[in-house]
Amino acid sequence: MIIVNTDFISGKEIETIQLVKGSIVFSKNVVRDVFAGLKTIIGGEIKGYSEMMSEARQQATERMMGEAALLGADAIINVRYSTSSLMASAAEIIAYGTAVRFKK
Repeated sequence: MIIVNTDFISGKEIETIQLVKGSIVFSKNVVRDVFAGLKTIIGGEIKGYSEMMSEARQQATERMMGEAALLGADAIINVRYSTSSLMASAAEIIAYGTAVRFKK
């Protein structure tokens, strides 16, 4: 499946199906929090959180692709990601875009 953040796919005529999305709610790990707290003292990337966010984005993307596949989509255009905090130790990542079919 082709996934782009533009509203077109070069060389393809497309037919819009509908909005598709995938989301995941994840919680912080206490061990990661301790190391993250220490890292904020000296500065720099908090790799544990970077990896966690990357995995969460991947899972949200896969769920979005699954929804599009069920609709018979060939691609998803205008893909965006959003995050929101649900409570002090949990957040949601959502991937969303427009499922499309290629015109023959």
